[in-house]
Amino acid sequence: MSSEIPGSPDFLHATRSSYDAIARPYSEQFADWLGDRPLDLALVHGFAELVRSAGTAPVADVGSGPGHVTARLDALGVPVFGVDVSPRMVALARETHPALRFHVGSMTALDLPDETLGGILALYSIIHVPDDHLPTAFAEFHRVLVPGGHVLLGFQSGEEEGHLHLTERFEQQISLDYYWRTPDAVAEQLAKAGLRLHARVLREPYEDETRPRAYLLARKDG
Repeated sequence: MSSEIPGSPDFLHATRSSYDAIARPYSEQFADWLGDRPLDLALVHGFAELVRSAGTAPVADVGSGPGHVTARLDALGVPVFGVDVSPRMVALARETHPALRFHVGSMTALDLPDETLGGILALYSIIHVPDDHLPTAFAEFHRVLVPGGHVLLGFQSGEEEGHLHLTERFEQQISLDYYWRTPDAVAEQLAKAGLRLHARVLREPYEDETRPRAYLLARKDG
């Protein structure tokens, strides 16, 4: 797939260029953040078990970044590939995990046939999607999942919704938007897309984190 995303909305271009600018230091700082967060890691393991027990269809790690979570799913015996909007992130993931497949793409227009995925993992990637584009992303998730396929979302949360715009990170100029949402707000959008909620977890901030972390597990019925 090309590193360009023709016809993509402005927020995707801004997100891509921002993560291209910070790809190396971001990858070094968050080389394997799941390793010291046992609850988060257990949720990923549970998701992997659900996907494995349902069949052999692969998982897309959407917003795969440097690829460490993709690699963990692969180690758990899940057929998986990574998708990220940033070409430089994809290049770093391929460099670090040469045996795995990564390509440039967007969750709002997945370059995949209908009903081909057994699962979608999206950890801290919907936080960059504006409210008016989130239904499009979840509709894409529903389209590419096989009946019975699962989605696991992870995102910063809290009691209220909010928005943050950053112009600098890792001493690089960026233009990156973050959207904080409540679990109920995201669950409502999943339901509208035909993805039925199965579980939700909200944990308190860990060490240097400033906001609670929410995880939602949903399933495409069929």
